[in-house]
Amino acid sequence: MRFDTAVLALVARIPRGRVATYGQLAALAGKPRSARAVGQVMSRADGVPWHRVVNSQGGISRRSRMTGMVTQRIRLEQEGIVFRRGRVVLSRFRWDGGAAGRRRVVRAAGRRGAGAQPAEVRLQSRGFVCDWR
Repeated sequence: MRFDTAVLALVARIPRGRVATYGQLAALAGKPRSARAVGQVMSRADGVPWHRVVNSQGGISRRSRMTGMVTQRIRLEQEGIVFRRGRVVLSRFRWDGGAAGRRRVVRAAGRRGAGAQPAEVRLQSRGFVCDWR
């Protein structure tokens, strides 16, 4: 599946009253360091709940037009999402990707071969936890 398609499919699965971050969607789509690419996909998104995607601090990312930022905040508040100091309370409203507690093994960053060891990643309701071995 293409990255764009995977991101849009994930955004479509975010339930009402929950948000996901750009980095979280990138990781779930299989490219954990591609948060900016998710932003590019979202700038062209149509027909998906785009307003449920926020930045890593829970804030609404800047846009060229202020009206889009205001619209996003209004839509999130209508879904019952609470803002504190201009940011979504991620500890309460972050979407877990439908996979809380699911585990998968990924390769550690760095050299291939003897130096690279697998890392265990747990997706929890409060975000990603990475246990390096």
